[in-house]
Amino acid sequence: MINSIKDEILKRLLAANGEAVSGQDLADVLGVSRTAIWKHMQTLQEEGYTFETIKKKGYLLTGVPNSLSPTQIELFLQTEHFGRELHYYDVVDSTQTIAHKLAQEGAPHGTVVIGEEQTAGRGRMARPWESAHGTGIWMTVIVRPDVTPQQASSYTLVVAVAITMAIKTLYQHVEPAIKWPNDLLINGKKCTGILTEMQAEADCVQALLVGIGINANQGAADFSPDIAEIATSLRLEAGEEINRAALVASILQYLEQFTALYVKEGFASIKALWEQLSCTIGQRIEVTTIRERFEGVASGITNDGVLQLTQDDGTVRIIYAGDIKLL
Repeated sequence: MINSIKDEILKRLLAANGEAVSGQDLADVLGVSRTAIWKHMQTLQEEGYTFETIKKKGYLLTGVPNSLSPTQIELFLQTEHFGRELHYYDVVDSTQTIAHKLAQEGAPHGTVVIGEEQTAGRGRMARPWESAHGTGIWMTVIVRPDVTPQQASSYTLVVAVAITMAIKTLYQHVEPAIKWPNDLLINGKKCTGILTEMQAEADCVQALLVGIGINANQGAADFSPDIAEIATSLRLEAGEEINRAALVASILQYLEQFTALYVKEGFASIKALWEQLSCTIGQRIEVTTIRERFEGVASGITNDGVLQLTQDDGTVRIIYAGDIKLL
C-alpha cells in the first residue's frame, strides 16, 4: 500500500491521540513546504475530517469520517497479505470489473478493490446490487489459492464463514446466519451477498475474484421498495453506527486465516463451523435451478461444499448450483 503525502499527514494526526501536530514538523518530516501541508489539510477537510488550529501547537484532529480510505483501513489491519495492496475509489462502476483487470495484470494475492459507491454493482446471475454512497462495504478481494478449479467451487462458503466471524467478533449481539451458498441473513433478512468468479486454466486457478457486498449503515428508508421487506443492514440490527473500516479489516483478517486453512486442509476443515453458522441445514427449502424447481429438507453439505437435499420420498439430491428459498 503506497501512501501519498496526504495519507502520511493523516496517519500522523491519527497517531497523535488527541495531541496537536505541528505543521512545520509535518513539513520537515515529509520534505514538503508548509503551503503544501496546508493544501493537503484542506483536502482532508473536504473529505470530512475536522480540525482545530491551535496557536503555536498546530493541527488537532477533532473528527473522523466513517470512510473506507486506505489510511482508515490500515489503522485496523492485522494481515500479512490481504488488504496490503488496496485500490480505493469514491465512485466506481463495479469493483468486480476492476479486480478482473488487475488480476489479469498480475495483482498480488490479497489485493483489495473497494469503493464508497458502485453504479453497476451486481450479484449472482447478473442481478443488480444496490450500492449507495458511503453506506455499505462494496469490495472485491483477489485471491490466488493453490487449488484446482474443482476445489475452488467451495471457496464462497469459506468467505461466508470469514464474514460471519468478523461481524460476530465486532458486534457480539448480532447473529448473522449463512444461507447456502452465498448470502448472510440477520433475523431472516439479507445483509450480505458474495459473488465469487474465477480466472483459471484447465488444472490451475489463476485467481478468484471475491465480490463482497454488505449493507452496513443503511436506515430502513434507504432500501428501495422492491427489497425493503427482505433486506436489512448491520446498523439496523446492531442499533449503532458501523465502523466500516474496522469491519473491513476484521473480514480481511479472518479471510486470510481461513484461506490458509482451506488451501492446506481443504473445505472439510471448515465444514463444521460453516454448519454451526448456517441457517440452511435442517430447514425445508425450495430449490430453483435452470431446469426445474423442487422442495425438500436441506440435510447437509459434503466436504466439497455441495448441498444435500432429502426429498419427501427419501431421495437424496445433490445441489451444485441454484437459488434456494427457506420455507
